[in-house]
Amino acid sequence: MFFSEEDQLPVLNETGFNLTTDEIEELLSMFQTGDDTSSVIMSPNSGSEESNQGVVYSVDERKKRRMLSNRESARRSRLRKKRHLENLTEQVKQLKVENRELKNQYSFILNKCHLVWTENELLTSEYVALCARLSHLCQILRANHHNY
Repeated sequence: MFFSEEDQLPVLNETGFNLTTDEIEELLSMFQTGDDTSSVIMSPNSGSEESNQGVVYSVDERKKRRMLSNRESARRSRLRKKRHLENLTEQVKQLKVENRELKNQYSFILNKCHLVWTENELLTSEYVALCARLSHLCQILRANHHNY
């Protein structure tokens, strides 16, 4: 059965792939013997960036287009990597500032804790001294009370 160029009938081959006649022609042209100036017809369904049906590209042109596409992809990848690195650098900067602030807070709290600890020891020793004095005064009062 022969198809005209407008026919885009899907063909299910033994591998289960759905291929159009243009895609089959493109695949066949890739296997034909020839030099680097041989041409391949690209169809809209072949994955080409061009959507014009029947555009003819030489093998050299396809290589150049692929090389340019790869360069652009690599450029975009480098830009993504650069932005990611800049974001990480900014995050490191912010975390260093936060870390310094937390260290300052820790130091302040540690000093305050030391002051409270010292004051607590002073108050405890005052408490012990006052308890001893109160006990002594109670003994004096009991002794005076017995004398009356």
